[in-house]
Amino acid sequence: MGLDPSLVACGWGVVESEGTKLRHIAHGVVRPNNKAELPARLRELFEALTDIIRIHDPHETAVEEAFMKNNAASALKLGQARAVCLLAPSLAGLAVGEYSPRSVKKSVVGTGSADKLQVAHMMNVLMPGCGVKAGDAADALAIAICHAHRVNAAGTLYRRAV
Repeated sequence: MGLDPSLVACGWGVVESEGTKLRHIAHGVVRPNNKAELPARLRELFEALTDIIRIHDPHETAVEEAFMKNNAASALKLGQARAVCLLAPSLAGLAVGEYSPRSVKKSVVGTGSADKLQVAHMMNVLMPGCGVKAGDAADALAIAICHAHRVNAAGTLYRRAV
């Protein structure tokens, strides 16, 4: 499962990986109420991610690392959303991988400077029929695939914490 953290539109994507074969399971976007206070938005994000994990029962999760923004307040909120994206799977007993946006793009497109349209296009090429559009869900699927590639290259699978 891949997560693209955000308090506005948090992308999530679940893929199945067996060797080099990929299969799309599901994807979507969690959109907390932007008129609610920050604690309520964080709780809404946490509860939605917890439900998605319960429904899809992934073996592992990967989260995109935060990148620095010009606006300190936005960066802080992104960091809080990212913390929720790390906490929800961790509490479910899942191992969590973390990847930079550049390494995710390089893993699925071949260049770390790919744009959102290129990422979405590759998701549809790698998993025909998934029908994902450019945006947060496509990025989350790319994060999941990046993690699957790294796990396959290492020859190990992170195990659920007991």
